[in-house]
Amino acid sequence: MKGNIDPNKIPRHIAVIMDGNGRWAKKQGMANRVFGHRNAIKAVREITEGCAELGVEYLTLYTFSSENWDRPAMEVTAIMQLLISTIEKEAPKLAKNNVRLQTIGDIEKLPKKCQEQLEQAKKTTSGCTGLTLNLALSYGGRGEILRSVRSIAQKVAKGEINPDEIDEKVLADGLYTAGMPDPDLFIRTSGEMRVSNFLLWQIAYTELYITDILWPDFRKTDLHQAIEDYQSRERRFGKTSEQVQE
Repeated sequence: MKGNIDPNKIPRHIAVIMDGNGRWAKKQGMANRVFGHRNAIKAVREITEGCAELGVEYLTLYTFSSENWDRPAMEVTAIMQLLISTIEKEAPKLAKNNVRLQTIGDIEKLPKKCQEQLEQAKKTTSGCTGLTLNLALSYGGRGEILRSVRSIAQKVAKGEINPDEIDEKVLADGLYTAGMPDPDLFIRTSGEMRVSNFLLWQIAYTELYITDILWPDFRKTDLHQAIEDYQSRERRFGKTSEQVQE
């Protein structure tokens, strides 16, 4: 499958909604959804490695949404503990593979131990120059946009910027993803046909790829198929086919 990918048309930024962990656990006869979360780690590892091998610059994984805080307390606690142990174990491997770890979202809402582990992992991988792995944690697209708008409003109130100077770049510079290219490819597993408050501003012209595969079963071959599908499309950004081909 990898051999069919055009190395000159690799998406710079891939965003993924890793959906289906709970359903996967049920299919295995396990009532505890955490079983699915634990088995999802291999998929994260494979897709991170796959993106790094292909030369993708940014991979953003929807790891824990702002709405996920409303899940049962036992599940939330288990996810946080799993996050801590996984980051501690995987950080040296990321550094070895030249992968830089970053986070987007309201990180201050995470347990202190999680924050500390993430900061340590960021330091461990800070010198890496390959793939940037973004973990979206306590993240919500609407909240992110609201955060930027509030920041702009404060600048206007202080006289630092005039309302007429507010454009798309000014708003984008206030997002968690400031300085990153918008996603070229958006992958959602488990067949759900929605974007779930993920990167709402950034995916305005992103190519969407929906697969029925549940996230714990997602592998490099599935990533390659998604990229092949992406490469078969004509990205027009509002223009006509004729304009794009000129």
